[in-house]
Amino acid sequence: MSPPGPGPGRPGGAEPVLRSVNTRELSEVVFNNHSPRYVLPVWLDFEGQPRCYPVLQPRTGRVMRSYRGHLWLFRDAGTNDGLLVNQQELFVAAPNVTKADITLPVFTLKERCLQVVRSLVSPMDYRKLDIVQSLYDELEDHPDIWKDLQRLSLERNEALRNKILE
Repeated sequence: MSPPGPGPGRPGGAEPVLRSVNTRELSEVVFNNHSPRYVLPVWLDFEGQPRCYPVLQPRTGRVMRSYRGHLWLFRDAGTNDGLLVNQQELFVAAPNVTKADITLPVFTLKERCLQVVRSLVSPMDYRKLDIVQSLYDELEDHPDIWKDLQRLSLERNEALRNKILE
């Protein structure tokens, strides 16, 4: 199952930095959805391609057999908004980590308002709203896993560069 968004034609076309490590070291983890949202678990495969797993119902959990070094993200299944796992955007499976607590991030008032408008108004009607021009563009810029992966990859590269320079 592929995630929502542009797919393999990911922005930039460069090799993804974020990808799961192909290990055989089992890491059984309980994915706990502490949010009121339907959650889409997304595993980043060995090439960095997002692979969707079955949706977690609100306030439920599921035991997942993962492996050390496997990377996971969690998305709102309805809006595609990114969610937090153990208060981070990215979960790295490890034998000593037995739970992945999925929660809502603290959205800014503007982000939350955009979410509500998107849920109430059809995309083809955004420009009919009597709002500031810049908000049209922001409404049309829906959450996208590929943009988030690109940002997370850049952040990881920068962190690695800074570590090397220290």
